[in-house]
Amino acid sequence: MSLAQQLQRQHLSSLVPYASARRNANSDTPALWLNANESPYSTDYTLDCSDLNRYPAFQSAALNQAYAAYAKVAEQQVLSCRGSDEAIDLLIRAFCEPNRDAVMITTPTYGMYAISAATQGAAVIDVPLLLNASQSNAAGQLDVDAICQRLQDINADLAVKLVFLCSPSNPLANDLQPESLKRVLNAASEHALVVVDEAYIEFSQQPSISSWLNDYPNLVVLRTLSKAFGLAGARCGFALANSDVIQVLQKVLAPYPLPELTLQVAQQALEASAIAHMQASVQRTAVERMRWQQALAQLAGVDHVYPSVTNFILLAVDDANALVNHCRADGILIRDQSAQPGLNNCVRISIGSADQNQRCLTSLQRYFADRHAAMEK
Repeated sequence: MSLAQQLQRQHLSSLVPYASARRNANSDTPALWLNANESPYSTDYTLDCSDLNRYPAFQSAALNQAYAAYAKVAEQQVLSCRGSDEAIDLLIRAFCEPNRDAVMITTPTYGMYAISAATQGAAVIDVPLLLNASQSNAAGQLDVDAICQRLQDINADLAVKLVFLCSPSNPLANDLQPESLKRVLNAASEHALVVVDEAYIEFSQQPSISSWLNDYPNLVVLRTLSKAFGLAGARCGFALANSDVIQVLQKVLAPYPLPELTLQVAQQALEASAIAHMQASVQRTAVERMRWQQALAQLAGVDHVYPSVTNFILLAVDDANALVNHCRADGILIRDQSAQPGLNNCVRISIGSADQNQRCLTSLQRYFADRHAAMEK
């Protein structure tokens, strides 16, 4: 055993790090990246390097004011950070005592909630989504009764301090029902913060719940420029919360969280003309999403296409691993979701440009045709 292995915090010895899209594949290999829900559209920005010899602001007033105006919240309700991933980590570091407190998640969901909790020594309590609900409008929704019961269990060994909810959902691609979110917020009002991750909100027709901040002191909304704004490489996200929560998060935030160049790009992305450009890209994605869903539903071998309000589509197939390997051989990277509870043999495919989607569709058609032919022999 190495010295590092001997000295590391004990709970880290069994920790499996998050398997990101880039970590799982060689980013130097030319490929069609449809596994990380990135925008297929890039934008040029103007950079001023005259202040790169100076440290950037702890919190840029210009950036926070711009995002507050975009999100229709007060500047005091905005914390800018290195993507919403950092916001997740900050919340756990700020509000969860190691080995004493817990976070609640609702699987299948974004993996970083559990990974960040494990990294900080917080327990994870899972109340799974209702995947097999008898009512079609309840499929993929919160088990609100179970969530509320656990939150109000004052005799529980672990105190739930944070409830992480993803809406629109990753990986299911659906919206959570607003009334369910309100029930959870009310149930947690004296016990926990409810963190609603809205990374994909720009793609949905359902309005953001950031307008609820003044009514719910325990609400935190996570947002990002990585998806609809096409700035995954800039690493800029936001936590929206009431000022008392923001002040606590600032205690554990690094002194210079966002690089000067990121600040410049993010501010330009929030100008009116850039927001209009983003919204046009979102509309293009919506058109492609409809075409994709229709095409996938017609493929023999696709067992189910999940409805989507995002920039990706989840589908159930006969053999997810085989399909992912086939696409990789064609230079196309898609995401196997089989490790997620309830999603055995499911794959997630990001919606690219029209040309990229057609290339992926052609590969899928060949895969299913070859499998059908093999089964006929």
